[in-house]
Amino acid sequence: MEPGERSHPNVTLAVLSVAGLAFSMLSSAVVPALPTIQHDLHTSENGVAWILTAYLLSASVGTAIIGRLGDMYGKEHLLVWTLVVLSAGTLLAGVSNSLALLIVARTIQGAGGGIFPLAFGIIRDEFPRERVAGSIGLMSALLGIGGGVGILAGAAIVEHLSWHWLFWLPLVLIVVAAVCTWRFVPESPVRLPGRINWPAAALMSGGMTLLLIGVSETTTWGWGSARTIGVLAAGALICVAWVAVEVGSSQPLIDMTLMRVRAVWTANLSAFLLGAGMYVSFVVFPQFAQLPTSTGFGFGASVVGSALYLLPSTIGMFVVGFAAGRIAARFGSKSALVAGSVITAGSFGLLAAQHGHVYDMLLSSALLGIGIGLAFAALGNIVVQAVDDHQTGVASGMNTVMRTVGGALGGQLTATFLADHVRNGYPTVAGFTDSFVLSTCFLVVCAAAALLVPGRHSTQYVDHFEEAAAID
Repeated sequence: MEPGERSHPNVTLAVLSVAGLAFSMLSSAVVPALPTIQHDLHTSENGVAWILTAYLLSASVGTAIIGRLGDMYGKEHLLVWTLVVLSAGTLLAGVSNSLALLIVARTIQGAGGGIFPLAFGIIRDEFPRERVAGSIGLMSALLGIGGGVGILAGAAIVEHLSWHWLFWLPLVLIVVAAVCTWRFVPESPVRLPGRINWPAAALMSGGMTLLLIGVSETTTWGWGSARTIGVLAAGALICVAWVAVEVGSSQPLIDMTLMRVRAVWTANLSAFLLGAGMYVSFVVFPQFAQLPTSTGFGFGASVVGSALYLLPSTIGMFVVGFAAGRIAARFGSKSALVAGSVITAGSFGLLAAQHGHVYDMLLSSALLGIGIGLAFAALGNIVVQAVDDHQTGVASGMNTVMRTVGGALGGQLTATFLADHVRNGYPTVAGFTDSFVLSTCFLVVCAAAALLVPGRHSTQYVDHFEEAAAID
């Protein structure tokens, strides 16, 4: 683009949405293909699990750091390079024929998590204020929408094509998004001068990596094993050292004063709990549906058929994501977060009480999509409204990290429940029921945490939201 030229917000939002959707799909598309990849690459279950773990680690570490770099050096500039790196990792994954190379590729792909904080910052800097809430809400909802689409697409691909197509198809979207970002997305004039605090970056990376490895390996090591406790304790100590370095630094990587802002820490707590509850659905729903009817509770669905149980959830998130602006204008982001948490808790509570028929799971899936769509859209807006323009990237990046870490914990707890309840080679219904109850508890606590978020009277954009709602 020529200097000073600005694209229409619809064009910018379309480009950002394609980028966010591609990354979100990559995060979950491999899940249905893990048994196939394990067989083709002649590896173990523990080995193939690192295809998910490497991606999770990289995304958790990279998201907040890239968000901070975007605040410093320009969000459009960083977004282009983030998409280039994501393209390189996806291309490498597409040609991989060994587990080691595929894990390296997934690690590179994880850096694409920076797309979301960068996108939030671009929207805040460039869009008319009355469009900020709806646009951030849609981008936030894409985290869930892309996950659902990824499961559906991954199931269809693994049943009819080579698993390598799990990467070739998203690669097309990523390349298109990179070119369009370079061509159409304007560079923001908002900057936060500074330098990279490398000691803080190293401590953050080390601490987060050890914590996530400890959680991810619990199904192998056991929650009470010396190895698990040692790794988690080491990760926690390094994170404490990281916070101490940040607090004492004149050029912090992550400004810890932001984490003391009430709207920020309550939104981060809610994001952690929401992630812990929600990500269970991506694992449990398809697995439950695929179990043979001989178990007495499974539906005997195919890989593709089981993925379709997430379709109502994906549709619900998509619809609510588009309505996020009107919802924020009419009710406020706090109310949307509380309502979304309650509805999501209700969806899992329904399954905990009744899961004997197909329609039980379909109804729960629909409620899950509505609840997650409301909550995700609200979280993005709460964080962005609570901080200054030049802090948008780092604050929203940390919020995304908290969802990811929560998802890792919820997923591993669910895996433990299922592994502890096995009969004749299949998980028993007790393991699934425990998982549904666990998710319900996470979401009930999430609703309580959401009540601590400051009310709409303190949000920065409320006057513009109300004005837009009155015009509509």
